[in-house]
Amino acid sequence: MANILIVDDEYAVRASLGLMLKARGHQVIEAGSVAEASAHLDRHRMDLVITDLRLGDGNGLEIVELLRERGDDTQSIVMTAFGSIENAVDAMRLGAYDYLTKPVNPDELLLRVVKVLERKQLGEEVSRLRAQLDGRPDAALIAKSPAMRGIADLIQRIRDQDVPVLITGETGVGKEVLARAIHRTSRRAAAPFVAVNCATLPEDLLDSELFGHVKGAFTGAVAQHEGLFGQADRGTLFLDEVGDVSPRLQAKLLRVLQEGEVRPVGGSRSTRVDVRVITATNRDLGEMVNAGSFRSDLLFRLNVMPVRIPPLRERRDDIAPLVDHFVERLRHKTGRDALAVNAQARRRLSAHDWPGNVRQLRNVLERSFALSDSETLDAESLLFDNLPVVAPPGGSAGGELQPLSEVELAHIRRVLESCDGNQMAAARRLGISRSTLRRKLGLD
Repeated sequence: MANILIVDDEYAVRASLGLMLKARGHQVIEAGSVAEASAHLDRHRMDLVITDLRLGDGNGLEIVELLRERGDDTQSIVMTAFGSIENAVDAMRLGAYDYLTKPVNPDELLLRVVKVLERKQLGEEVSRLRAQLDGRPDAALIAKSPAMRGIADLIQRIRDQDVPVLITGETGVGKEVLARAIHRTSRRAAAPFVAVNCATLPEDLLDSELFGHVKGAFTGAVAQHEGLFGQADRGTLFLDEVGDVSPRLQAKLLRVLQEGEVRPVGGSRSTRVDVRVITATNRDLGEMVNAGSFRSDLLFRLNVMPVRIPPLRERRDDIAPLVDHFVERLRHKTGRDALAVNAQARRRLSAHDWPGNVRQLRNVLERSFALSDSETLDAESLLFDNLPVVAPPGGSAGGELQPLSEVELAHIRRVLESCDGNQMAAARRLGISRSTLRRKLGLD
């Protein structure tokens, strides 16, 4: 049975609720104030706190927020008068499981207690099972090289901390994979992980996607839309390519990080959110601050825990296990259980520089298996990007020289593939505008 703390400044309410719960076999402790409840929480491990919102020395929201700051798995239910339901909703945004209106219906109370304790037990079981995968909670993160082992160890050290994480590295190194691993090992693992690539959305659309909008906020806003911060409440929001966020949205993002509140586009009221923010970029945000294109105060907020993922060419020890990982995924995806890569092909894969990093390695394997007549890839079966060969002055490349326009187009296509088809990222890497990129590809 569970250990339950009841907090109410009316003795009769505490006593009656306590009797009901004790009759079901629970261990009950009573408190008449915020201070008394805080003292009990310091001394005892509680499974559930049931608290009134209006207390003599404060507000039940303080207790809910205290539980959130402690970072343990103690659940909470708040009680409120009918006219204060809005405050109860605020409590749920802070992490409370549910609310009850007073006077409390005994059957309803017992039902809510059963549900919240079942949810807590399920969460504990999920955490145990997840930790058993390969003996490590971060088993999906390939970490054979010293650099990646260090990152895996860092994930374990910060698993119970809600600090913002800024992941840096070249395109394709696996920044979202790392962000998911951080979420999966955290106390927020049972809540949503929501990801968005900030470079792929125009400013106004990104504003609406992140913060939501109210009905009628702009042309086409025919209904209210909950933003990604709201969808990620109690979970993790991953902002990829955060360096592409406009100065106006940087200011709004900073306010959310400082105040824990989101105001939708066209709205007049802010709502509280409980979200851990993980960001990623392949740009130097410090240089952007010096250039005046990125806010220094926002960088300070985001860069509490910086993590750099090295490019694949700097951690070749990870290539072989990554090949095994992607081949196993392809076996499940295609139903071709005999897929394999021979030793000669593995040596060639390990020697490649991989400018597109892990994403390019995955693409090469998928393309090579898709077009191969054999279940086993050899070195000749590997279909790398078709890179143009440029002859040195006075020499020959072993074939006819290509026109400059063809060399340029081949290079653009190679960069676009290394960016997984992301036109904005490819254009930025090439140093041209997206419209120029599309024109050179013949798309406009």
